[in-house]
Amino acid sequence: MLPRLLAGPPLAAGPESLKDHRRRLGPLAPVADGRAVIDVLASSGLLGRGGAGFPVARKWAAVADRSAGDAVVLANGAEGEPLSAKDRTLMATRPHLVLDGAELAAEAVGADRIVLYVGSEHVAAGTALHSAVAERAADRRAAHRIPVTLLAAPPTYVAGEESAAVHFVNAGDARPTGTTPRPFERGVDARPTLVQNVETLAHAALIARNGDSWYREIGGRSTRGSALVTVGGAAGRGVTEIAIGTTVAELADLAAVRGVPGAVLLGGYFGRWLSADEAIDLPLDPVALREAGSAFGCGVVSFLDRSACGIDATARIIDYMAGQSAAQCGPCVFGLRAIADATARIAGGTAASDDLERLTRWSGQLAGRGACRHPDGAAGLMQSALRVFADDFVAHARRRRCPVAQGRGRAA
Repeated sequence: MLPRLLAGPPLAAGPESLKDHRRRLGPLAPVADGRAVIDVLASSGLLGRGGAGFPVARKWAAVADRSAGDAVVLANGAEGEPLSAKDRTLMATRPHLVLDGAELAAEAVGADRIVLYVGSEHVAAGTALHSAVAERAADRRAAHRIPVTLLAAPPTYVAGEESAAVHFVNAGDARPTGTTPRPFERGVDARPTLVQNVETLAHAALIARNGDSWYREIGGRSTRGSALVTVGGAAGRGVTEIAIGTTVAELADLAAVRGVPGAVLLGGYFGRWLSADEAIDLPLDPVALREAGSAFGCGVVSFLDRSACGIDATARIIDYMAGQSAAQCGPCVFGLRAIADATARIAGGTAASDDLERLTRWSGQLAGRGACRHPDGAAGLMQSALRVFADDFVAHARRRRCPVAQGRGRAA
């Protein structure tokens, strides 16, 4: 029953042509009743795949309720998460499925414009979508019913947040905000705007063809369907499609993870560290993981090899997150940098006597104080690292030694 999104020609073959896409799936019929489409999505239980896991039908309905036929669909393929490759893989290999989903969404919510927002560094993805748009324009049977434009998103972590995406389209400045109005109320050109991740749109296109019952044929107890995940770390790096509810252990087998991991990072840089024992039997299910205090996020599962130092790995992530600050509030500019610097000193064996205590205190104080959620995500990851690698933090900070490095037979 898998793959679904990635069914078709081998991924190494590059973008699926319009002819092959149409032969394999058939045309997507024009939408006669937008509310009926939204009702089917509600019955399917589809959750967004951009990171937040918000119910898709509720998001589409919120835009449809405000649209007077002038809404905008912003297909979000920015994918600024360094550990994720699933969106760029989907866009580069199944561009017409993404376009189908974008057109379906536009007709369902009453939009007269589609913006494809693709990370500027994702060259193959951008090229594939550009060619797919041109293919449809040249084919009367597939000609766009709604105008489509392609826009390169800046290569920053925060550029994919929905308010940052809207701000970039409007003013060329990809800064997120936690203030109202939100995009579904007043977004691109002050119109109601549906910002939806490209994988989510592709799922919607398949549900429109096959129905909500088909979508729910696979999945976990809490959440149905399939999802793309990026597996990294001890498994190398690759994208695979899994039935939601697949356990971390089952994914490790699929990805041929070498040996027993020392820890697992779920959800990417906005996610959480878990010990291998905690993670191994967890189902990769957005609802179940949230209830367990973790996160599915953008579908990243990164296995930390036992020969790798969790303090070093965390220091690199936090330094990156501090460097990706939106630079619009003190907690992000100064708070994240202070946390990153303290973590780097601990990792390098040069910690001040109170660095570990300050790191613990600062990471607990940061959440909810920023102009956007960027510092919240970094602080949450830091807190998970302090818990999972607690003994290693003490060894680094107070005894100036790395247990992992010593186990490899060399000094820290």
